[in-house]
Amino acid sequence: MANISTETSPGIPSLNAESVGGIQPLTPSQLIWRRFRKHRLALVGAVGIISIVLFVVLGSVIVPEAAANKGDLLHRMLGPSLKDLFGTDSNGRNVFNRIIYGGQISLFIGVMAVALEVSIGTVLGGMAAYLGGWVDSLIMRFTEAMLSIPSLFLLIVLSKFLGHNIPTINVLGRTFSGSVGIVIFVIGLTSWMYLARIVRSNMLSLREMDYISAARSLGASKTRIFLTHLVPNTLGIIVVSATLGLASAILTEAYVSYLGLGVQAPTATWGNMISDSQSFISQGAWWLWVFPSLFIILVILSVNLMGDGMRDAFDPHSGRHM
Repeated sequence: MANISTETSPGIPSLNAESVGGIQPLTPSQLIWRRFRKHRLALVGAVGIISIVLFVVLGSVIVPEAAANKGDLLHRMLGPSLKDLFGTDSNGRNVFNRIIYGGQISLFIGVMAVALEVSIGTVLGGMAAYLGGWVDSLIMRFTEAMLSIPSLFLLIVLSKFLGHNIPTINVLGRTFSGSVGIVIFVIGLTSWMYLARIVRSNMLSLREMDYISAARSLGASKTRIFLTHLVPNTLGIIVVSATLGLASAILTEAYVSYLGLGVQAPTATWGNMISDSQSFISQGAWWLWVFPSLFIILVILSVNLMGDGMRDAFDPHSGRHM
């Protein structure tokens, strides 16, 4: 007899048709993985993002960091070859090396900005839903006010206000310029509002369920209910939002760097590499913008495909697994 599982809503344990016969029922994580692996495009996206992460991480082991900024004016503006796989730029720097270290900065900005977005959005959205009343009204009005502030405008203001007096950031032995911190802060600060609304909506329905009432009647504190019941049962929404937010953060970093407002030279990112190449497009130096653009496109496509699969995997009512 086939192993048939019945998928239920968050907070309700999954049942198995043969659990009575002694067969172990599928856990929620196993159900999620089963639905995810049946989404072929999501698997392609996962393989793509893992490959790019391995490329920029393992590439830094092979290529020293100094090589990314080392110029050679005698070998400037050379096209792709066996010696220089992605060619050289106007300062004679190897584009392949800069793609590796620029990718580290772009991915680091994306991950840290998403971490900030998820932290603020989850806490404020959860507080608004669970506490309700004037707290809910105050947080939602603040959220609506933040939605009216354009992130690009805020980035320009902070860049002009802070100027160059920005301390450097040291992470895992690497030193990042202070402009990296500004980009992370602005992207994270201006992107949590949508997640807060989604989290609030989901927790408003969860707090009315029987198991929340049972926990409250047993004397569980509001903090315990929030951290052990509401947040875990909203984790699927948070994970999917974070996945899609990563793509948005990387794209935002790219266009603000293209406008010259993001990470400043000589630190390389995929965005400012495209910005530096615009003066040489008319000279036929296509490799200066094609390769960083290609990596941005691959990351955005892979993350979006993986996020689409994760949305179906965390949704027990999705027909993808049927």
